[in-house]
Amino acid sequence: MLELNRVAKRFGDVVACAEIDLAVKYGEVFGLAGGGKTTVLRIAAGLIQPDAGTVSLTGRLGYLPSARGLYPRMRVLDQLVFLAELHGADTNEAVRAAELWAARFGLRGRRTDRVRQLSLLDQRRLCLAAAFVNTPDVLVLDEPFADLDAASAEVLAALVRERAAAGSAVLLATDELAVVERLCDRAGVLHNGRMVAEGAVEDLRARVELAVSAPEAPVDWAAGLPGVTVLSVHDGLFRLALADGADDQAVLAAALATGPVREFSRVRPGLADVFRDVVGSR
Repeated sequence: MLELNRVAKRFGDVVACAEIDLAVKYGEVFGLAGGGKTTVLRIAAGLIQPDAGTVSLTGRLGYLPSARGLYPRMRVLDQLVFLAELHGADTNEAVRAAELWAARFGLRGRRTDRVRQLSLLDQRRLCLAAAFVNTPDVLVLDEPFADLDAASAEVLAALVRERAAAGSAVLLATDELAVVERLCDRAGVLHNGRMVAEGAVEDLRARVELAVSAPEAPVDWAAGLPGVTVLSVHDGLFRLALADGADDQAVLAAALATGPVREFSRVRPGLADVFRDVVGSR
């Protein structure tokens, strides 16, 4: 597994991350969003040392940086063979792994091309193949879906889940929260380098929200209702969060007391809503 314990890092006066506690288990995909995520991933991958705290990682590591880290004059297959050998594979194993991952990321026909001859999309695919080529026990992926087309994104999502099903621990950083919802088992939200929310994706989205369209209601009509938090108001549409045990029928009665109610429905928040509300409250 991968574990960070009270990890902190500063760059001059800037706090990049502070007191980060994070554990990613084998067989799990953990998504990280928000400010400071790249620093956390670089620390997790051992590229930079934290100012405080510890990192524990067992097994083989596969790392995808947010920026390309390729040798432009090398040929595609030679690049992957070289990286596999750096991870300890003998030449035959390295060639087999390079052929496999080149094919899986759609680069079979570009194996003998030099990296600088590739399109930006194919270079991104090659970076991904490089992260997978040693069949890692721990995958650390920084913005893995950036610059991918829809077909490549689907391939990557399937491979991430495949590696997790095979027992790998996967930590990925992305602000594409729809990706986190669809792909990750657990997620964390960073704000100013601090973890402000963490948990199973389903738990983060589990709160009850109401969408209430009351065009004649004053903006503060729901502010004093027990167990109700006003999340947003726009043109008479109120987005409300209900605490456990709060009475939605009491909310409806209060809304009707202000005039006509055009909509009254329960909604399940997306992670984008959770992210916005958590960060906005800090």
